[in-house]
Amino acid sequence: MNDALESLLDGMEPGPAPGPGRTPGPIGMTVLLVCWLALGLMPFVFAVDDLELAAGRTGTPGTLTVVSCASLGEGRYDCRGRFTPDGGGAAVAVAASPDSTAGDVRRARLAPGRDRAVPTGTAGLLAALTMPFLGAGVLAFLPYVALYALRIRRGRRGAVIFGSLLTSVAVAGMVAGMVASYS
Repeated sequence: MNDALESLLDGMEPGPAPGPGRTPGPIGMTVLLVCWLALGLMPFVFAVDDLELAAGRTGTPGTLTVVSCASLGEGRYDCRGRFTPDGGGAAVAVAASPDSTAGDVRRARLAPGRDRAVPTGTAGLLAALTMPFLGAGVLAFLPYVALYALRIRRGRRGAVIFGSLLTSVAVAGMVAGMVASYS
């Protein structure tokens, strides 16, 4: 038992400090920061359509009835539904959210492509905001890392406080969105 503890502690000792050539140079650090920024902005870009639908800015209002959900394995589902427009007309077969249950009936908006319907109201809006909250969480500590990479000491403490607060808000928003989408 003593040997196991010693080998565990040996594994936790810090290794050699990185020397020249082992860390990214200015160009490499710029590429990494740009990639980080792009990764953080992508959830905002991909969420625009769902946010516009959930907020009622685009799409046709109506009622979504989930007809079936087929298990794809590993906790994934493919759900199909029937969307009935408020203004009358024929029902449209659409893809429903994978977190639905067969028999669910909820207010929704039909996407302009007429291939899917997104829930509206508070629950639909919170569910659509899950991705932007994820993007905010990814971007939270980018200012600190930029200050560190530029070797600017002034403002790092503020950047850490900002990053911590934004991360807390982002996690709360993601949890609220996930709970709303599964309710």
